[in-house]
Amino acid sequence: MEFKSLKNIESSFKQIRLFSIIFLGLCAVITSYSVWSSYSFAEAQRQRIYVLDGGKSLMLALSQDLSQNRPVEAKEHVKRFHELFFTLSPDKDAIESNIKRALFLSDKSAFNYYSDLSEKGYYNRIVSGNINQAIQVDSIICNFDTYPYKIITYARQMIIRESNVTERSLITRCKLLNSVRSENNPQGFSIEAFEILENKDLKVINR
Repeated sequence: MEFKSLKNIESSFKQIRLFSIIFLGLCAVITSYSVWSSYSFAEAQRQRIYVLDGGKSLMLALSQDLSQNRPVEAKEHVKRFHELFFTLSPDKDAIESNIKRALFLSDKSAFNYYSDLSEKGYYNRIVSGNINQAIQVDSIICNFDTYPYKIITYARQMIIRESNVTERSLITRCKLLNSVRSENNPQGFSIEAFEILENKDLKVINR
């Protein structure tokens, strides 16, 4: 009887030890999961920014890594420059306003091109001839493998006169440098070494 009791005690001790090990293992798993969940929740909350709109309404904004959006911003910067620089109307003040805004997005190379056209009387002919000029950007090819980033833009230029509309093929090349973001340069890029590779008539449509 005494031997059997000792055997039962030893068996019970093994069971208690096994249950203790299992219990401690479960506690470790639950603790690890709780810590991981808390960290994930805190990280998700850090991605949320709450913006107070005029002290009235609370809006939710999500933050993200700026580098993920740079290719999109680069294309938007180049597109905006071309729209401002090549969209002209028979109004001297409107032309100067567009060119001024475009020059905030570029370096002296674009200004030199503008000065050259001004000396040749291009903008005066736009005003005196009551000509509108519009541009449609078809595609922008960006190479982000090297810095400064190399950009080629393919666009169509429409010269709108009272008698006809001339469609031109416009291809430009430039480089993009990272710059400081500002109200005049929201994407934070600067165009350098701007040049026109092609600007030729495709067709003329009589009106």
